[in-house]
Amino acid sequence: MEVPEVLPFDRNNELKAFDDMKAGVKGLVDTRIEKIPQMFIRTLDELAKDLPVHDEGIEIPMIDMGCMDHRRKDIIDEIRHASKTWGFFQLSNHGIPLIVTKEMIEGVHKFHEQDMETKKQFYTKDPSSKVNCNVIIDLYNGKSADWRDTFRCQFLSPDPINPQELPDTCRDIILEYGKRIISLGDTLTELFSEALGISKDHLKGMDCNQCLTINGNYYPACPEPELTLGTKNHADPVFFTILLQDHIGGLQVLHQSSWINVKPIPGALIVNIGDFLQLISNDKFKSVEHRVLANRVGPRVSVPCFFKPNSTKLYGPIKELFSEENPRVYKDATYKEYYEHFLSVGLGGESALNYFKV
Repeated sequence: MEVPEVLPFDRNNELKAFDDMKAGVKGLVDTRIEKIPQMFIRTLDELAKDLPVHDEGIEIPMIDMGCMDHRRKDIIDEIRHASKTWGFFQLSNHGIPLIVTKEMIEGVHKFHEQDMETKKQFYTKDPSSKVNCNVIIDLYNGKSADWRDTFRCQFLSPDPINPQELPDTCRDIILEYGKRIISLGDTLTELFSEALGISKDHLKGMDCNQCLTINGNYYPACPEPELTLGTKNHADPVFFTILLQDHIGGLQVLHQSSWINVKPIPGALIVNIGDFLQLISNDKFKSVEHRVLANRVGPRVSVPCFFKPNSTKLYGPIKELFSEENPRVYKDATYKEYYEHFLSVGLGGESALNYFKV
């Protein structure tokens, strides 16, 4: 790939101008730009560390959750294998109706495509706000900016969100989808516990899925997708994630030193292990890096739902999962300590978990 000549520019000024605009990437695209601003162009350092894409006959595991009463042991075995070897798997027959997932995708479109001045009401950096949009955590310390807009709501924190805090454009579907995701998250938490060989209530009893954040990601069509990424490579700083994506695709997962395309399957949801589940499982389950490509086609929409633990409680590897023969890998830490370190490392860097190894 030919990298364009990089001209001198004031990165901080460009970032601040973009931030102050409060219109996100969609605001840039709406001006019909033909070249992307330099702040989005991947650096030579990023490109040098890139890995090949391997996409011949490799697909992440698909787990059918149908007939749970009769197939529970098989489903647990499949989740155990996928969580150890991939850290990613797709779910079918998960209990959320197709009409609900379609309306959730439509709700994200409606939010991001509404009147710009109305949408700007949700642009806030107030940490106490449970709803915001286009506040990018690594905008100023990342090597390049992501080609993505995001709507974010703290659905459980651990108290349920006040529905009136949600935007009118998608309030009803977020409440409906969030209710169903909580139910599915509880089921998965039980299955993860059993897959680790502990009682099904163990992880829930540790408050591992106490908090839930729902994001509505919006990836506008990009005029130069080869120069940037929709989301830089990262592992999720959470317990686990349930992801809904539309038909366009672009998500890739790192597997055996290659990027693998996660092809959209109608009606399926994607689950991936987060760093905190890797920590408390003492590396039994793997949190793996993933990223999202930019695309000339768009907008692409995805809805990641992040389950997080209690922020101030002390966590460490579960005692049943380490021994003299299989020693503890990580020291104890609160989720707050871990997440602050994750933010300091930033997306695209080394694993935030390395800092917490014994």
